[in-house]
Amino acid sequence: MSSRTRARGVKTTAGIHTVRIPRQRGRRSHEPFIVVVPEQPSLTREAFGFLGRMLWRFRQALAPTGHAVLALAVASILHTIAWWSALLLAPVAVAPVLWLGFLQRRRPGRGGALRWRITAAVAATLAFGWMAFAAGFGPFAGPLEQIWLMGLIVAQAAWLFVRRSL
Repeated sequence: MSSRTRARGVKTTAGIHTVRIPRQRGRRSHEPFIVVVPEQPSLTREAFGFLGRMLWRFRQALAPTGHAVLALAVASILHTIAWWSALLLAPVAVAPVLWLGFLQRRRPGRGGALRWRITAAVAATLAFGWMAFAAGFGPFAGPLEQIWLMGLIVAQAAWLFVRRSL
C-alpha cells in the first residue's frame, strides 16, 4: 500500500463516515471537490420532523394550546416546588373582576363592548382560579384536569373564530 493512501493513525468514532482524499498530483491550484451524501434518516426522525414543521406552520392558530400546555407545566412545577404559591395566586384570580368594575365605572360600555369585557373577565378569572387551585392541589387532582381540558377546547375553538376578525 502506498504511503499516500494509507491512513496515518487517525481514529474516528462509530457512526461517523470519513472519506480520505489523497494528495493530488499535478497542479496544486486545483482543489479537490467533495460530494457529501447524508445518511437516510430514520422513520421516527421523519415523523418528528413532519410534526415539528406542521406545528411551526400553524403556530398562530395553535396559540391557546401552547399557552394551556405551558400553564399546565408551570402549575405542576409550582405544586411540586412551592404549594404555598397558590396562596399568592388566589388574589390574582379576583383581579379581572376588579378590572371590569373599574373599567365600567370609568368608561361605561354598552352592547358588544360590554359583552367582550364580561367574557374576558370571566375567562381570565377562570384561568387564574384554575392556576391557583392547580398550584395548591396539583393540576391532576379531582376535576382540575377536566376543567383544564374543557378550557383548552373552548379557548382553541373561540380562537379559531376570533383571530380571523382581529
